[in-house]
Order: sequence, then C-alpha cells, then structure tokens
Amino acid sequence: MGTDRTHALSPALAKVLRALARVLLRQGMPYRVLDEIARKAFVDVAAAEFGIPGRKLSDSRVAVLTGLTRKEIRRLRRAASHGDDGAVDRYHRAARVVSGWVRDARYRDGGGRPARLPFEGRGATFSALVRRYAGDVPPRAVLDELVRVGVAARCADGRVRLCGRAYVPRAAAGERVAILGTDVSELIATIDHNLAAGDGQPFFQRKVAYDNLPAEVLPAFRALTARRAQALLERFDGWLAKRDRDVNPAVRGSGRWRAGVGIYYFEAGEPQGGNGNGP
Repeated sequence: MGTDRTHALSPALAKVLRALARVLLRQGMPYRVLDEIARKAFVDVAAAEFGIPGRKLSDSRVAVLTGLTRKEIRRLRRAASHGDDGAVDRYHRAARVVSGWVRDARYRDGGGRPARLPFEGRGATFSALVRRYAGDVPPRAVLDELVRVGVAARCADGRVRLCGRAYVPRAAAGERVAILGTDVSELIATIDHNLAAGDGQPFFQRKVAYDNLPAEVLPAFRALTARRAQALLERFDGWLAKRDRDVNPAVRGSGRWRAGVGIYYFEAGEPQGGNGNGP
C-alpha cells in the first residue's frame, strides 16, 4: 500500500482498534492473543485472496504482502484457524425458526398472529416449523433455547407460544462475541467493497446521527428505532425467505450467495465530568 493510503487509513484503523480494544480488555483478552490472531488473519487472507493467477503461492509472496518472515508464515499456515462456526450456525437456525413463526401463514392463527403450536403431531406443529426452517436440528433443543432466552414459552395445555418477534442469544460471553463478530466482519466487508468499487456499484451504506442531543430524548429514540427497525427487517426477511433455496427448494438459479441487511443502534455521551467515551 502506498504511503498516502497508509496515512489515510491509519486514523480510521485507530478508531476501529480502540473500539475493539475496549471489547477485548473488558473480556480479559491480552494483546499477545490479538497479535497472534492478527498475524494469522494477515497470512490467511494473503494466501487466499492475493495470489498471482496461474502461479503457486509461495511463502516469499506472502512475506512480501504481509511484512512477516517466511519462518513465521510457515508456522502460521500450519496453525489452526480461530472461530466458532457452531455458535454462528446455532444463532442463524434459531433466528430462522422465529422469523418463520412470525411470517409464515401456516404457523399463524385466524387473526394473523403467530399461533400457539402443539409440539408435535400432524399439520402445523412446532416440530414441523423447526424442520422447515432449521433443518435437522432436534426440535426439543430449539425449544429449550427459545424458552431459555424468553422468546417462547410452554403453555399449560402442552402447546408452545411465541413471546417475542426476534431471537437474541443470551449465551456465555465467548459465544455472544463469536456471533457478534459476524456483524462486524460483514460491515467491514461492505466498506471494503465500497472503497474498491469507486463509481461502480457500491453496496448500500448509510447512517443518521446528531451530536448535540439531550439525554432525555434517548429512551424515546431507542424505542422508535427498535420498533421501526424490527418492522423493516421483518419485511426484508419475508422477501429473502421466498427466494432462499433452503426454505424453498423449488427456487432456481446459479451460484450460492449470502446477502442481507444489518441495522444497529449507537449512542455515546459526554456527561458532566466525563471523558467522552460514552457508556
């Protein structure tokens, strides 16, 4: 990367790392662990995405790209990758069950609300809902998780009712960080695409923010964003579900792509005598 681009990128990177450092320090992760993961990430991405077409990627090429020694690169290429794909998969499956329960007419009552479902049997049951939207995951395991986080409840008559319109995990801190890591990586991937796209076809990336708001307006704004954002996400969910081949195997087309939209809320304050770092 040229010197000018390095200078331009450095302040942005410092902001990203300060936010990340806050998370890591709060979770008790020392810098040496971040350093090892960062080195591994540089080597993996250089090897996977920055090779020369028609040539075998050498350790020397990766060394030129990353600035690491060939000995270090050989060690890192042999090292196991970090990640928790299982946690992310469990999150997506549970979220799909909840969204299917909300929007699929087969699992709604006469008033258009998510129906109270018998756990198993014929017709519209909770087990059928899980098989349709979560694949081969045991329905009992999905129900236990939804009940644990308060999204679903068991009724006295044995049926299951939906208590919320979105699945938000309340797992151990490590698992929650693994799940939230997908959101950060997707946002960065969108920014990377837009930086490279120039005047081409950038992905949608917008936000709205004001910086002189009184604290008293924040609760109302949090409630407004939660209500409106949830409704918008449910509309997007319904559109995508009709075109997803896991949900509708009859859908035709080429390739296997992942696409979606993420919405997040943020706030930071400077209370009297504070340091400006927010809550």
